[in-house]
Amino acid sequence: MSQTVPPFAELLAQCATSAVHLETRDVYAVDEEDQDLKAWRAGELASADDPTSWWGHFHDAVGAAVDRGVSVQRARVISTPATEYIQFEHACTPRNLAAGEDVRWLPRDQAVGLLLPAHDLWLFDGQLVRWHHFAGDGTHLRDVLDDRADVAEQTAAAFRAVWERAVPHQEFTIT
Repeated sequence: MSQTVPPFAELLAQCATSAVHLETRDVYAVDEEDQDLKAWRAGELASADDPTSWWGHFHDAVGAAVDRGVSVQRARVISTPATEYIQFEHACTPRNLAAGEDVRWLPRDQAVGLLLPAHDLWLFDGQLVRWHHFAGDGTHLRDVLDDRADVAEQTAAAFRAVWERAVPHQEFTIT
């Protein structure tokens, strides 16, 4: 069954209280990040202190939501030692923080005993899940919306469990 999924910014604009993002992959192949990844590899990633060089639509959407009082949280479950991509992501996280997100990291070996969803996701206001489907190489395939109350509740519980164990970005060192 085909489904039209609204853009992320539209879903976030409809949020009243919270938007949480769970990431569980060690590599992503996101075209929009190619330039920044190349710059990071070359030691030339623009500083988070210079938002004019990197601020984009995503940051606008997050900033607007936070300004409305929406809590935006991101938890990343990662393998250690970290992949090159995760090291890059860690270096870029100050941008997320500048937009108003709260970001935490959880090494995968510390997630033992947690029941985690099989896909990355955004959960909006604890009611609407946007599942992200990726190929094995990290290529984004599609997003699917899910508004089943039981699934949203389970997803919220999984996120809370990760969040409680995870380390705030400012205290987390990549290994």
